[in-house]
Amino acid sequence: MNAGQILIVEDNMDTYELVRFILEKNGFETLLAMNGRDGVTAANVQKPDLIIMDLSMPEMDGWTATRLIKGNPATAAIPIIALTANALPGDRKRAFDAGCNEYITKPMDLLDLLETVQTWIKKKG
Repeated sequence: MNAGQILIVEDNMDTYELVRFILEKNGFETLLAMNGRDGVTAANVQKPDLIIMDLSMPEMDGWTATRLIKGNPATAAIPIIALTANALPGDRKRAFDAGCNEYITKPMDLLDLLETVQTWIKKKG
């Protein structure tokens, strides 16, 4: 059973593997983009059900990638969950201002992440 397709935009392979494991174990299909530029391209091509977006990445950061995805009518409705080590007070506001729907800090609670993904998949559904 496919619970939905999730694009994980993450440059740290350890984080990606953790997130991928918990999502695939719960029926989701996952895609990987290792920087914001590839994340924008994957969002446009694949039209995933949800995106998990790291904010600090090479080539294009997650804030910029989120703004581009949310600014494109073809991808604007895709929920984006920021998953980041950036935990300063202004970082959360900056993520929401860019268009993120949720904000989760690393190290993350995997069950909390899974519940958040499931909630947004249901809202979009």
